[in-house]
This record gives sequence, C-alpha cells and structure tokens, in this order.
Amino acid sequence: MFERLKSILADKLKVSPDRITADATREDIELDSLAVVELSLLLKSELGLEISDDDLLEAETVGDMVRLMEERSAKV
Repeated sequence: MFERLKSILADKLKVSPDRITADATREDIELDSLAVVELSLLLKSELGLEISDDDLLEAETVGDMVRLMEERSAKV
C-alpha cells in the first residue's frame, strides 16, 4: 500500500519520490491542505477508498496515511 500511495503522490501530486518515506510528515513532502483534498479524491477514484481529507489531515506521517488506507481497504 505504501508503494501505491507513493506513486500517487509522485505521479499525480508531483511530490519528489525521494522525499516520500513512511516517517515523512505532510510538511516534509510539502503537502498542503489543498493537495490533501486532491489526494482524498485520487484515493477514491483510483483505489476506491473512502478517506476524507479531514482523516488525511489528522495523519501525522505518510506511514499513518498508509495505515488509514489499509484499514479502509479491509472494510471494502
């Protein structure tokens, strides 16, 4: 799931791939609130995952986002 998130961040949101680590914060990868909204929409359209931008904003690191994705994919 980490690799899928990494590819979405890099390909769609133009985040530098070498900055994307499990410990990276939103600030580390320069993901502002608007980009988080876009990420939420991308996760729904590309992976069918319902994760609100509020939930993503609460995730402190990329690893936390991956855990959210894994929890939601288990429910699908």
